[in-house]
Amino acid sequence: MTDRPPATLHELSPEGEALVESAMARVDRERMADRLRRIVDLPSPTGEELPLARLLAGELASIGCATEVQEIDGQQGNAVGRLKGSGDGVDLLLYAPIDTAFSGNPDEDAPWLGHQPRPDLSLPARIDDGKVIGLGAENPKSYIACILEVVDVLAASGADLPGTLVAGFAGGGMPTSGRPGLRPNIGHGVGCAYMIEHGVRPDYAIIVKPGYAVSWEEVGLTWHTIGIRGALNYAGIRHRVPYRNPIVASARVIDALERWFPDYTARHTDGLVAPQGSIDAIRAGGPDLSAYVPPVCELFVDIRVSPRSSPAEVRAELEALLVEIRRELPDFEIASEMTVAIDGTSTPESSWIVRSLVRAWEAQEGKVHEPARGASGATDAAILRAHGIETARIGPPPPRTPSPYPGFSMGVADLSSMETLVSVLVRAAVDTVGRPRSEVA
Repeated sequence: MTDRPPATLHELSPEGEALVESAMARVDRERMADRLRRIVDLPSPTGEELPLARLLAGELASIGCATEVQEIDGQQGNAVGRLKGSGDGVDLLLYAPIDTAFSGNPDEDAPWLGHQPRPDLSLPARIDDGKVIGLGAENPKSYIACILEVVDVLAASGADLPGTLVAGFAGGGMPTSGRPGLRPNIGHGVGCAYMIEHGVRPDYAIIVKPGYAVSWEEVGLTWHTIGIRGALNYAGIRHRVPYRNPIVASARVIDALERWFPDYTARHTDGLVAPQGSIDAIRAGGPDLSAYVPPVCELFVDIRVSPRSSPAEVRAELEALLVEIRRELPDFEIASEMTVAIDGTSTPESSWIVRSLVRAWEAQEGKVHEPARGASGATDAAILRAHGIETARIGPPPPRTPSPYPGFSMGVADLSSMETLVSVLVRAAVDTVGRPRSEVA
């Protein structure tokens, strides 16, 4: 714990406080709920976000923003809206991805969700007891609705702000390399990178993702394919020829990895992060040829990267482990290939946008902000920071009433929590775009 006083006294001017109060008086929970329901009901799986991008551009235009739909291809795209200021302030990007981890198609989602997904993992959305429930309703779509509400109430206030408030909604934010029938490389921040490389270059950014604490650093990620090569064989003759089954050997490799991951995490835990590793897929043989031992078994591994490390260092650490495993399994060839590499990134804690968002949080909560530690989630903040944009992250507070679907969900958005997040974002926005550039260090 820290004994420093709250940071709320880098204070807004009386005019700024009046603008925050005026804007918050315009927050409309029913409007947020209706917007969120419509956003959820328009499917936007990774690689097919363009229809939702067009809907969001229409929402931003109706608010009074200058809008743009960035078409990445015929199926993927972004939406950008600008609430333009007088020109002598900074540009602040409020950012959220728009794609969902799952498609809403039971046939495609079945390996993870089953053929009859729960209501929080399926469509259409429903509103129940102050919560919007449906696929992606909380992450990322409630974050989109919160940003829209912030822009809406500030536009309605009629204030002449020095800076420009930019709402950016990008496709391709989920950690995925492809989906059936789509081109490769549709995820891992591709939409965010496209947005930044095609004219959206703010001075600062706030990304809305889970966690009701201000964060200024996050992990990157690396994906590795570990191939274990044995020998093709047949069940009827395994006792007559050398039996080198890579599926059996993979159990030894998996065990070694699972024992190694906690050590890796312990070595790289510092600051706000605790990078994790996991084995997330296995591929070998096929059910239609179950009489045959496949020659190769592949493991697909995700290892997160601290901002104080690099993908190359992760690869070197993994290779050192594989050297030991090869000694234990001399009859098998074991090789590893890194297929995805995104650096962990950080923004200085002293950055204006970090301090401004902390001030906004403390004003809302009336106490000293304490950052959350031990994070291992990767977001498009890595893309923003990699392009030189100082970025802070925040999400909604935990709901006062529990989710009907505890555990991993992403599909239950609490309207009261959303309203609290809107309050924090409004204050940070006014604090940043409501000042001349000379005041924003």
